[in-house]
Amino acid sequence: MTFPVRALRLCTALLFSATAGALLAQKAANLVTFRVGAQMVLVPVTVTDHNGKTVEGLRAENFNILDNQKPQQIVSFGSEDAPCSVVVVLDISGSMRPILASAKEIARAFFGTANTDDEFLLLTVSSQPSALPGFTSDTAALESVVDFARPGGMTALIDTVYLGLSRMREARRPRRALLVLSDGMDNYSRYSQGELMRVALEADTQIYTIILDNPSGSVPGATVPFRPSLAAKPIDQARQRQGPSLLDQISEKTGGLHFHVRDGAQAKEAAIKVGQALRNEYLIGYQPPDSGTAGKWHRVRVGANLPKVNVYARAGYYSH
Repeated sequence: MTFPVRALRLCTALLFSATAGALLAQKAANLVTFRVGAQMVLVPVTVTDHNGKTVEGLRAENFNILDNQKPQQIVSFGSEDAPCSVVVVLDISGSMRPILASAKEIARAFFGTANTDDEFLLLTVSSQPSALPGFTSDTAALESVVDFARPGGMTALIDTVYLGLSRMREARRPRRALLVLSDGMDNYSRYSQGELMRVALEADTQIYTIILDNPSGSVPGATVPFRPSLAAKPIDQARQRQGPSLLDQISEKTGGLHFHVRDGAQAKEAAIKVGQALRNEYLIGYQPPDSGTAGKWHRVRVGANLPKVNVYARAGYYSH
């Protein structure tokens, strides 16, 4: 589904039709479940070098995989550039006012890495989650909506990511990811960190996060650097620490990349690396061991027999 630029501009004024009450009504049971069947566990894997650049051209023999610390035989392997369905979560809450321009640049840079078969759903973070009606491949229209966004409101970041995972059930592409662009703060969500982590681990979605440094000194025209943590109340200092930590953990456990950026150059570089990672994933399949108990957590660990590389894969899955 695509939307003309004018229609998307009008939709911006209506972001979101979903209210907080409707959000809470969407249960984890509606989320897309991680791909675990009776015959196969499929694990998307990204490999990067020490500079964060994706490593291409690897084969099945370059990998090893453990399920609950037991070696598994790789029975399927692929590395084609499959079309992606990506939910982009853009934080436009009041705390983002000094750095929203940089966040918009990241979004535009990321859309620039897309291929014609990708589809995107844009969600915005404020006092309530907001989203466009559906997935679209019209990146020019999405960029127009991003340009039109204005900062304001509290920050329901966890609720918005939760909603993004729920909306992923509408996706039509075989490869699925969620990208979060935020300073990591959350001060208005109704879902807890634990609830979000649970559904993230169950969802068949890799979560990528780009966290922007948010000092007031980054505002154009400011000449004296300012550290918010030096003036913030203790409860706000705790939120500043917990938010980015949660996003890092979710990325690590779902197999996505996570970045902390301080300026526009780093931000654009991170966006491009995320796009390249989505374009160059490996998909490893193995037969799941008999756990004997439905709902049991299986810890998955993927390694590579190459020096100086980083391997990103989801941390595990719940048996069916």
